[in-house]
Amino acid sequence: MSATPDFLPFSRPSIDEATIAAVGDVLRSGWLTTGPKVAAFEASLSEFFGRRTLCFANGTCTMEVALRLAGIGPGDEVLTTPITWVATANVVLAVGATPRFVDIDPVTRNIDLAKLEAAIGPRTRALLPVYLSGLPVNMDRLYAIAARHGLRVIEDAAQAQGSRWKGRRVGSFGDFASFSFQANKNLTTGEGGCLVLPEQADRDLAERLRLQGVKRSGLDAMDVETPGGKFNLNDIAAQIGLCQLAQLEAIQGQRRSLAQAYFERLKPLVRARGWDDCALPVLPPDTLAHADIETNWHMFQLVLPLERLAGKGIDSRASFMAAMKARGIGIGVHYPPVHLFTLYRNLGWKPGDLPVAEQVGRSIVSLPLFRAMSTADVDRVVTALEEVL
Repeated sequence: MSATPDFLPFSRPSIDEATIAAVGDVLRSGWLTTGPKVAAFEASLSEFFGRRTLCFANGTCTMEVALRLAGIGPGDEVLTTPITWVATANVVLAVGATPRFVDIDPVTRNIDLAKLEAAIGPRTRALLPVYLSGLPVNMDRLYAIAARHGLRVIEDAAQAQGSRWKGRRVGSFGDFASFSFQANKNLTTGEGGCLVLPEQADRDLAERLRLQGVKRSGLDAMDVETPGGKFNLNDIAAQIGLCQLAQLEAIQGQRRSLAQAYFERLKPLVRARGWDDCALPVLPPDTLAHADIETNWHMFQLVLPLERLAGKGIDSRASFMAAMKARGIGIGVHYPPVHLFTLYRNLGWKPGDLPVAEQVGRSIVSLPLFRAMSTADVDRVVTALEEVL
């Protein structure tokens, strides 16, 4: 898998020996599927968010369940962003509704809220924003739009564990909030996710939907009134999550320090080289311009100046990635524009429909950023960037 013996990957989970030992205890307990550890993890997450939180097998089914709880189905339209993991749009199709993509803000790379409101139509029933790299949208404006038009909000906060808006944790307020605990997330359970529920949500139905719609009573009575999925988290994953949640502040602090190191090294380089067309993230860790937002630094992304680089032998993002890999640096891609996948072209989307997303989607890259990295690793990445760019 490595290009060199000291290959630096885009991401790597950090699992300490105490977590490994705790997982061993779960394995020895004889209870491996949904059990006491899942209940404990849910209780800890509910305390963390200050709202009822249910754990699921991943951060995709969480959005599907939220859409179903919100009553979204055939004939309905859900507005979302094209710069996201394709699951965000796929779950809308899964409930029989239609995803409608809205172009992004070129600076934040999140959904453009002005264009979002302009896109609301008679069939629109929900808004599904995505917090790319853990950066929230303007939450006040988002919920004001939803209130004006009587719409539900399902926040795809998969990458935003620990991010804040005006001092409040993402997920601690608003409508539905969906989080992922996949392997590269700031808080991981290997695979997993959680759904934070608003007060008016049918919590019993949410629990049934995650396990085939089964409703139990007494020792042996069982009934099914609505179909559900096989979406339950297991105790092994929950134990990893419990250990990770206890370390979340330290994880966030290290990621913030690494992001700061990237800015300190890249900003002078951008100025000295005249790389004004190489777009850094919008929110430096030391900024005061966006005091309302505290991102968790899930990813550190650049938008490459591919047109300029074409004359220097870097004719595509893939060739940039290959050049970085040859120098021992792994690069991630998050994300190609969803509306240009064949599935969504077959639904009528075409090149040119969302020009900002298309430009960003073909040139955005994610640099290595994970807890076990050091500032020396950041130096390695920046040195390789300077050589390649």
